[in-house]
Amino acid sequence: MAIVVKNMLDAKGRDVVTVGPDKTLLEVADILNSKKIGAVVITGMEGRISGIFTERDLVRAIASKGPSVLDQPVKSAMTTAVTRCREETTVDELMGMMSSGRFRHVPVEHEGKLAGIISIGDVVKSRIREAELEAEQMKAYIAG
Repeated sequence: MAIVVKNMLDAKGRDVVTVGPDKTLLEVADILNSKKIGAVVITGMEGRISGIFTERDLVRAIASKGPSVLDQPVKSAMTTAVTRCREETTVDELMGMMSSGRFRHVPVEHEGKLAGIISIGDVVKSRIREAELEAEQMKAYIAG
């Protein structure tokens, strides 16, 4: 049975750090730093995803526009073409999305609203648990 995103969210929790589109880049950078996270989701009306802002977006904004960009609203530098997944997405499908898109965070959408976020670290933990379970089953089979 393939592990799906829902299983991962049930295990890790569904909390997502979100910000409004008018927070400044400096405020968002402070949130990333204080919460020790790599991305925030920008939400609009009714909890719908309107963008994502990552450490890479911050670096790109400062490199292209200089430090004064930190006073700009996050909507000016966020990624608006957000790749999302659903709770039914398998870990293999998610790994493919992350690899081909070269990103480390994927928001999870359920019925059009933000339902969680999966990071590459979550995927790695899931794969390790899967490998450990397989090893235990093999040991039990050999011993039995």
